[in-house]
Amino acid sequence: MEPVIEAVHDLNLVHLSDYDGSWAGFDNGDPVEGSETASEKLVTVRSLKSILGVEEEDAGPSRIVDDEALDEELAEVREEVNELDERRTEVRDELREVEDRINSMAPFADLGIDLDLLGGYERLEVRVGEGDEEELRAALAAEDDVEEFELFTGDGDVVAAFVYPEGEADGETLDDALVGVDFAGLEVPDAEGSPEEYLEELRHRKQQLESKLDSIESDLEEIKLDAAGFLLAAEEKLSIEVQQTEAPLQFATTERAFVAEGWVPTDQYDELVAALEDAVGDRVEIEELERAEYTEDGHAAHTEEVDHGEPESTETPDEPGDADEEEPPKAATDGGTATASAAGSSGAVTMADDPPVIQDNVKAAQPFEFLLEMINRPKYSELDPTIVLLLTFPAFYGFMLGDLGYGLLYVAVGYLLYSRFEDDVFRSLGAIGMWAGGFTMLFGVLYGEFFGMHFLGEIVFPSGSPPLHKGLQPAFSYYGTAWLVASLLLGLLHLTIGYVFGFINDLDHGVVKSYLEHGSWATMMIGLWTWVFSRHLAGAKPDILYTSFGPQGEHTALNLGFSGLPEAAGLFVGLPLLAIGFLTMVYGEVKHYGVMGILIGGLESFSVFGDVLSYLRIGAVILAKAGMAFVVNLLFFGVYVVDGEWHFATSHAPSYYAEHGYHGAEVSEVMFGGLLHGGLPFAIAGVFILVIGHLVVLLLGVTSAGLQGIRLEYVEFFDKFYEGGGRVFSPFGYDREYTAED
Repeated sequence: MEPVIEAVHDLNLVHLSDYDGSWAGFDNGDPVEGSETASEKLVTVRSLKSILGVEEEDAGPSRIVDDEALDEELAEVREEVNELDERRTEVRDELREVEDRINSMAPFADLGIDLDLLGGYERLEVRVGEGDEEELRAALAAEDDVEEFELFTGDGDVVAAFVYPEGEADGETLDDALVGVDFAGLEVPDAEGSPEEYLEELRHRKQQLESKLDSIESDLEEIKLDAAGFLLAAEEKLSIEVQQTEAPLQFATTERAFVAEGWVPTDQYDELVAALEDAVGDRVEIEELERAEYTEDGHAAHTEEVDHGEPESTETPDEPGDADEEEPPKAATDGGTATASAAGSSGAVTMADDPPVIQDNVKAAQPFEFLLEMINRPKYSELDPTIVLLLTFPAFYGFMLGDLGYGLLYVAVGYLLYSRFEDDVFRSLGAIGMWAGGFTMLFGVLYGEFFGMHFLGEIVFPSGSPPLHKGLQPAFSYYGTAWLVASLLLGLLHLTIGYVFGFINDLDHGVVKSYLEHGSWATMMIGLWTWVFSRHLAGAKPDILYTSFGPQGEHTALNLGFSGLPEAAGLFVGLPLLAIGFLTMVYGEVKHYGVMGILIGGLESFSVFGDVLSYLRIGAVILAKAGMAFVVNLLFFGVYVVDGEWHFATSHAPSYYAEHGYHGAEVSEVMFGGLLHGGLPFAIAGVFILVIGHLVVLLLGVTSAGLQGIRLEYVEFFDKFYEGGGRVFSPFGYDREYTAED
C-alpha cells in the first residue's frame, strides 16, 4: 500500500474519493503506522510557528529534512521557545497586574492623603470616590445622623469624605447620606504610606517588566530568524507524511487488498498508469471506471445513469478487481460514460460521487470566479457563467455610474489591492475593481462627466456635446426615461441568456424535459415582451416604449429607428408565444406537483414580467448617483439655468451670469449661489463639502451600483440556470515550497 500511496502523492493529480462503506467485506482502512506521531509533531511545529509569528516570507532556501534531524532540531527549538514563552506569559501577567494597580492608585495619588489614613477607624466613616463635591457637601449637610464631616479633593473629581456620625455608630451613616448622589466609590488599595511614593514604585516596576518583556521578545525574534526556515520545512514534511499515512482512511480495504478510487484529468490518466506500474509492477490493477465526457462548450455529451449497486458476491476478493466481472459498466450520472480499461472489466464504482471541478477560464475572467464562489462553485455538469460575469457585471456598473473621475479612482484603488496584497481574495477584488472602474471611465467619457461636471463633452467631442446624457437635467430628461427602456431591454437579453444556459445544462435529461423546465419560461417571457414592445393597443402602453429610440424628433434619446414592433408582431407572434409558453410551463408544473401545478404555474407565471422589471433599478441608479454628484457640485460651485440646461458657476458667481447673461443667452434662474463665491469662510466649508461629498458618492457607488449589479446577477440571472454545489479539484499531493525531495 505504501508504495502506491507515495507514487500517487508524488504525482499530485488524483482527487481521491472517500469510501462510504457500502461494499460488503470492505472497510475503511486504518492509518499507516506513524500517523499519530507525525500528527503530534505537526501540531507542535504549528504551535511553535504561531508563538514565533513565522510567516512565509521568513523561509530560506529549500532543504532536505530527514527524520533524525527533524526530531533533534525540533526538540531543541521547542525547549527554547516553550521556556521563553512561559517566561513571557509570566511577565505579561505581572505587567497587567501592575498596570491595574497603577490605574487604581492614580486617583489616590491625586487626592494626596496617606493610604493608612483612609480607613481603620472605630466611629469615623470614610469613603473615597468620584463625584461632585458641592452635591456631596449638600447631601451630608442635610443628613440628620451626621454630626460632623469633612471633604478633601484632589486636582480631579476624586473626593474623600470623612463623616463622624451622631449617636451610636452603625457604619451606614455615610452610605445612607450618599443615596441619590452621583458618587462612584473607589476601593482603597491594601497598602500604607504615601500613594505618590507607592505609585512611583509601581511605575518603576512596570518599566522593569517592560524591559524584561522586550528582552524576551528579542530572544524569541532571534530564534525565529534562526528556526523559521526549519519550521516551515518541517511543517511541509510532516504535512506530507500525515497526508500519506492517513490516506487509507479513504480506501476500501480487506486483509489482503485495498481499492482506492478518485478522479484524474483524462489527459493525465496514462501518466498515472505508468507511474504506478513503475512503482509496484504487476501488483496493482488500474481501471478507468468512469469518464466524464463533455463537449467543447462544457455540455455533457452523455446522459445515461450509472449503476452503483453492490456486486452480487459478498466474498472478499483476494486481489483488487476480482469482484463480479459479469455486470458491464454503465454510463455515469454526471453526464459522462463509465468505461473499463483494457486490463480489466469490473467497472465497479465503490464511491458514488460527482467529478470535482477545475475552472478553466481566460486570465481576464479568473478574478470573477471569486464572485461565483461567494454563492457556490459550479457543478461539473453545469456551464461556468464566469465569463458572463466578466462581460456583464462591469458593464452594468459602469453604465450606472458613468463618470471619468470616479472611474479613475476605482481603477487606482483596484490596482492597489491587486498589486499590494498576495491574498487571492484581495487580488480578485482589486481586479474586479479595475474592470468596473474601466467601464465607469468609458461611460463617463460617453456621458461627458468628470466628478459630476459636464465640461468633458466640450473637450472630447467635436460637436461640443457628449453622445449620451444621464437625463437628470430638464433639457435632457428624455434620456432618463430612455435608460429605463434600455434597462428593460438589457434585462430581456440577460435573462434570455440565463434560460438558454439552463436549457443547455438540462439537455442530458432530454430536449422535452429541458424545454419544459427552461424553454417554456423563455418562450413565455419573449412572447409577453414582444407584445409589450409592439404597437398593439399602443394607447394603453407608456409612450416611452416607442419614442426613446425612434425617429420622433428632438426628444429622442438615440435615434435607432425603433418606434415599436408592428401591431401584427404583437398580435400574431407575441401573444401566441406567450400562450404556448404558459401552457407548456403549466404542463411541466403539473408533471411535478399534480393538479396543484396549475395554481403554482399560474402564480409563478407573473415572474416573467416582474423579473424584467427588476432591471429598472439600472436606470434608477443612473439618475440617483447623477443627482447626488450634482448636489455636491451645486453646493460648492452654484448653478444657474440657461434654456433648461444647468451650468456650474466655475469662473464667476451665478449672480454675474444672471446680470450679464451666458454667451448671449438669458439666465432664467439661479438655483444656488455656491459656497465658493460666498467669501473665504464659505469657500473653506465648501471645499470640505466637495471632498467629503464626492467620497460619499464614490463609496455609495459600491453599495448601490455594485450591490444592485450583483443582485441582478445572483437573483435574476443565476436563478434561471445555476445550482452550484461543485467540489474544487483537490489532488492528493503537495506542492513543495520549503523542502527538497530525499
